[in-house]
Amino acid sequence: MPPILELRNVRTHFPVRAGLFHHRPVGVVKAVDGVTLALARGEVLGLVGESGCGKSTLARTIMQLVPATGGSVILEGKNLTRSTAVETAAARRGLQMVFQDPYASLNPRKTVFATIAEPLAVHRICPPALIPARVAELMTLVGLAPRFMQKYPHEFSGGQRQRIAIARALALNPKIIMADEPVSALDVSIQAHILNLLAGLVRRMALSLVFIAHDLSVVKHISDRVAVMYLGKIVELGPAADVIDRPAHPYTRALVSAIPVPDPDIERTRRRIVLPGDPPSPINPPSGCAFHPRCPHATDRCRAAPPPLHPVSPLREAACIRLDEI
Repeated sequence: MPPILELRNVRTHFPVRAGLFHHRPVGVVKAVDGVTLALARGEVLGLVGESGCGKSTLARTIMQLVPATGGSVILEGKNLTRSTAVETAAARRGLQMVFQDPYASLNPRKTVFATIAEPLAVHRICPPALIPARVAELMTLVGLAPRFMQKYPHEFSGGQRQRIAIARALALNPKIIMADEPVSALDVSIQAHILNLLAGLVRRMALSLVFIAHDLSVVKHISDRVAVMYLGKIVELGPAADVIDRPAHPYTRALVSAIPVPDPDIERTRRRIVLPGDPPSPINPPSGCAFHPRCPHATDRCRAAPPPLHPVSPLREAACIRLDEI
């Protein structure tokens, strides 16, 4: 079947301006710089990388909350980057987002009922008389008692607020959920409940899910495939178990080596890969492979031209010209 979502060479650049009055352009932040991906129906795609690598910007570009500088975002054959405002608003019914911070993503002045009922009323999903029953159904679906629908967000815990945000995202019966680090602001004891909830909803409602995180162990638990980002580009892509258990790209190897192991005997014998320096500035990225200033295997060839994604195995790709040598 054709993919439900396709990204073709998506770029999102932000101009940097200086000056008190004239605001002259002095550079460009290349937050997302040429991402090509496809999301299958019913698939969970994990998007991982360090903070500042462009994960959240890519999610917002897919949602059309941030305009793309170039490339195409294609949802079920329709190019969202060339759609009118009316067409984009209609497409958002099938493409919803769960934000990272449940404390900031909910309006503190609105009750849970008003929060979940708003998209139903705006998009006229069901008659006004049936909205209370639909809100109660959605709350039950995410594990919340409908009797709490008249309470305000400050009366709930962080995990309960994230369940409210998930219920709001499900109100329009979307086909794709963009989850931008939905568990990073929660206690560890609550994270598993939210992950299991999302995994159950994906199976039950035949949803596609883009799960953004920086914790690879969490991504492995929920994802079918993993895309690793570095400085606005995809550097490795493949099945979750293969990418995390047998990483190919040097950057992915460093990320995997940072995953803690609960067994202290194994942890003491593991070799941690510590990358030198900091990620380069997206305003002035290095020539060639963006990872070469921190890569222990870099050569002059790596500085010459940016490497494209090329096959490592039938289902995996990596952007490194030295994969056969390291």
